[in-house]
Amino acid sequence: MPSYLRRTVSSILGIGLVSGALFWAVHSLTPSDASTALSQGAAAGSSASPAPGFTDVAKRVTPAVVNITTVMTEHVADGSPVPDEFREGLEEFFGKPFGPRGRRPGDPFDHRAPRRGQGSGVIISPDGYIVTNNHVIAQAREVSVTLPDKREFRGKIIGVDPKSDLAVIKINAGHLPTVTWGDASSLQVGEYVLAVGNPFGFNSTVTLGIVSAVGRGQMGITQYEDFIQTDAAINPGNSGGALVNTKGELVGINTAIFSQTGGYQGVGFAVSTTMAKPIYESLIRSGKVVRGYLGIGLQGLNQDLATAFGLKDAKGALISDVKAGSPAEQAGLKQGDVIVSYQGTSVEDGVALQRLVTRTTVGARVTLTVIRDGHEHEVTVRVGEQPDDSKVAKVQHGDVGDALSGLVVEELDQDRARQLGLQGTQGVVVTRVDPDSGAERAGLSAGDVIQEMNRRPIKSVKDFEMASADFKKGASVLILINRRGNSLFVSVKV
Repeated sequence: MPSYLRRTVSSILGIGLVSGALFWAVHSLTPSDASTALSQGAAAGSSASPAPGFTDVAKRVTPAVVNITTVMTEHVADGSPVPDEFREGLEEFFGKPFGPRGRRPGDPFDHRAPRRGQGSGVIISPDGYIVTNNHVIAQAREVSVTLPDKREFRGKIIGVDPKSDLAVIKINAGHLPTVTWGDASSLQVGEYVLAVGNPFGFNSTVTLGIVSAVGRGQMGITQYEDFIQTDAAINPGNSGGALVNTKGELVGINTAIFSQTGGYQGVGFAVSTTMAKPIYESLIRSGKVVRGYLGIGLQGLNQDLATAFGLKDAKGALISDVKAGSPAEQAGLKQGDVIVSYQGTSVEDGVALQRLVTRTTVGARVTLTVIRDGHEHEVTVRVGEQPDDSKVAKVQHGDVGDALSGLVVEELDQDRARQLGLQGTQGVVVTRVDPDSGAERAGLSAGDVIQEMNRRPIKSVKDFEMASADFKKGASVLILINRRGNSLFVSVKV
């Protein structure tokens, strides 16, 4: 029997057992007892006023949460099925609408076979602007919007932002119900929230939960992340729907779930309106998103790195790279600086700094507090506009190990640098890392280029050997590596 049938049958049997238990409990009473119990229940039911719950919020919000269906064209150049990883990404919320993943020998295959998707959206303005997820309408050639009152409209894509997985569409209508923006920054863990959308095509579904966490980042879902985590039930079809507070205000756009089954398991994520609102406004205004830009690479701090940089705790954003000609370079920021404050706001980590920078108005002058060589400095920088293809402020992560052993390095000659795409880079290249060695546990891998050890430049194997000879057993070594063009600090105990 298929697993989904077993689950369905189990649910039905469970309901039957509960109903049967109630039946026999009532019929096990004497007639007078049963009569008394039923009359008492009726009396209690007639005297008790109905619990209000969140009926007012649901009535106010559901008319403004729409069903979005799309028709996409599947481009397959060689007649092979769409790759599983791409299909799985699309199907995360659409509920596998794209048909079988393969085809039997001899079956015809349309190289431009239409596919359908389904999700949700939130009406923001009475004249028909709707915010949703980018993955709901990505690659769509037709977008249809169905309101809860059954009216249907053709949707026009106004703008998309894959980096945050948000999009804005427009329908030609007026006097529409809307959901007002709420202040997501004031949300607290434990606060009630409601998720509204169309899971599995069940229109105007409302589920209740609490805020499980705020400010979730480093999830690997999108490039820029500011997620509200909730246990309100979110399922395929909810994507792009509303997460509202108890006032009926929009605080998030339901985007993703963490699940080992493909369905709800109590962990859902919504893009905070602190991020979504300015993106929505920017897409309407210019059709694109304008973000602030410093031109730095960032990585998270751990306690070993914090100690290596002379910090009291592991708070702040470590600059692993400074782009040539960037606002950061012009302001004098350097690789190895740790930014601990941005315009007077404490910087917890690289993700927090990323959010602050991208939301800053282009051209604004901001003051940063940085720790450099154990001393605090203030740096003023003029925020630039982020290029479309920028990978700036991508937060890198490094692991640390117990010892630096089992490592083989060689000179980084021009040919090898060309093979690695690192022309002009100086250092020594790691050519072998023994399995289960200290170097492997430290996070080093073949192809990494070691450029510094304890802030000492490494340009040759001789430099590497001389620097290594100075290390005492048990000491921490701060190593700067270049990994596929990204700079990364690693703190290792030898």
